[in-house]
Amino acid sequence: MIVYLRLAFGTACVFAPGWALARAFGQRSASAMLAWALACSFVAWTAVFALHRSLHLAVTILAVLLLLGLAEWWGRRGPDRVQEDGSGLWVWLLGIVLGWSLWHVEGAVIGDGLFHEARVRKLVDLTSLHLRSVDEFKDGGLHPGYAFPLWHELLAVVSWASGVDPGTVVRHEPSLLAPLACVLAWESGVALFRSRAAGASVLLLSLAVFCFAPGHGGSYATLALPGTAARQLLVPAAIVLFFRSQVAATAVIFGALALVHPTYALFLLIPLVAFAVLSSSEWRSWGASLLAAIVPTGAVLVWLKPIVDETVSHDPSPGELLRALRHYGDQLVVTNDHHYRLAPQVFGRSGAVAVAALVLLPLLGVALRPRSWAAFALGGTVAVLLLVEVPWLFVHFSDAVSLSQARRVAGFAPLVFALAGAFALLARSLLVLPLALVGGIVLQLVWPGDFDYGLRHGGPALATWIALAGGLVAIIAALVRRSDWREHHGRGAAAAALFVAPVFVHGAWHWSPRVRADPLALSPRLVQRLRTVVPEGAVVIAPVGTSYRVTADAPLYVVALPVAHVANTTKNLPYVRRKAVLHWNLTNDPRVARRYGATWAIRGGRLYRLTR
Repeated sequence: MIVYLRLAFGTACVFAPGWALARAFGQRSASAMLAWALACSFVAWTAVFALHRSLHLAVTILAVLLLLGLAEWWGRRGPDRVQEDGSGLWVWLLGIVLGWSLWHVEGAVIGDGLFHEARVRKLVDLTSLHLRSVDEFKDGGLHPGYAFPLWHELLAVVSWASGVDPGTVVRHEPSLLAPLACVLAWESGVALFRSRAAGASVLLLSLAVFCFAPGHGGSYATLALPGTAARQLLVPAAIVLFFRSQVAATAVIFGALALVHPTYALFLLIPLVAFAVLSSSEWRSWGASLLAAIVPTGAVLVWLKPIVDETVSHDPSPGELLRALRHYGDQLVVTNDHHYRLAPQVFGRSGAVAVAALVLLPLLGVALRPRSWAAFALGGTVAVLLLVEVPWLFVHFSDAVSLSQARRVAGFAPLVFALAGAFALLARSLLVLPLALVGGIVLQLVWPGDFDYGLRHGGPALATWIALAGGLVAIIAALVRRSDWREHHGRGAAAAALFVAPVFVHGAWHWSPRVRADPLALSPRLVQRLRTVVPEGAVVIAPVGTSYRVTADAPLYVVALPVAHVANTTKNLPYVRRKAVLHWNLTNDPRVARRYGATWAIRGGRLYRLTR
């Protein structure tokens, strides 16, 4: 409980400047708070990197921004000030309860978590920081996905303010972010549908897909990681600000999303652009928001281009392309190396909610012309389906963003919004309630989801083809004839609750840590020596698996890491580094350590200093 309260204090500190600025601008939503908090962090840490200072300068700047925001808010308060509705208190309370329960399923930090823990630790412990300081290798290059470590910076401030070790922050911060994730999901439904009941539908469906269907807390158990935070926090916040036409905040959140996870900002633009095309008659209403989303995303991508050009997977060579096709082959339909597309089973792999949304997607055509939410849900989903199921489009798209990233765009089809809208349309009759419960039970039993790495069986391919073909027909029909169907969001929310009840039962039944302990964790004595004996910023040579944990446990650099957790760039050369360390393991060749500047080594679990 003490650690929870300390983390709560640290989290409040990191979001306080954003809350104050949002209030100063008359914006009470959690989405605006998140956007301006990220903007404050960007300003503070840009100064740190430019001046080569430490975290303390960032904290000082954040405190100044907090005071300025409070002063501006106090000075501009008045009865005539127009503010949007704040978030529902019940959603915050639900999120707090969920966060408490997540505490016990947040397992050991392994895999990608160690990569991110290492970066947070360097931001907390090192002085004279610059963008290269958080890298794994002292002589390597920037990671194109985390060149500006914006999300890591928030976690670093949480660690400093709470006095909690970065490893504990990465493991347990999801419990503090879960309430925010719930509120942002609810706000996105309210902003799109203009209905609080619809917000409840979107919240329940989102929890079903991302938290309960996978079991073990789903992605909510790893909310502290940048990729998960980008998808569960920044993406719904961006949707809220876009549809509320808060142009400045929209620009800020898309710029932040592009820095936290560059491809996700690009992926979110796909359904938004499709929405804008279908709503071209209302271009004046959405044009400024769309421009505010595109410009900062484009600016970040232009800044990242020289780094991206150094990666092997961008515009890959024939050999690298064949390697990627073999690696991700279970998620693809491959004719040859110039003709491949995403397997249709990928879209239904997240379980009952995704399958139902795909099958019911054509129904949204009856609400397309009078309702902007239908244009986003229907048009956005069809646009993503076309992009990944038309080989010519998918091949060029994967060449631009890498095959590893291109397959993830399927997760940005707005299926949750589509199903929430479909339930509201079907709720003209009370029969939708028992049918929703029965349908939820059947789909949960038949297609509970496929959440392991790779694709074993996925969802039904037929559902994807129904969504694509039926969605195209529905769009054409809606353009020809206008419909007068009305949605009933209150009854639709009840139907959504009944539909996801079996998914929630499944998630509660599997409410346990996915991984309880790291079997390759370093001994406490070795960790203590790495933190007290080895100078900060020194280079350590060790076996690859050990090196990965060295960077997470101490602010140190290493010679090589597992290639799956390193940017494959011409400066990093992860395969060359791994081969060199394997050679050192077998021969103890001192030339390897000298080549990479290593001054300390670990062999057989023992730390020792290298002599020149």
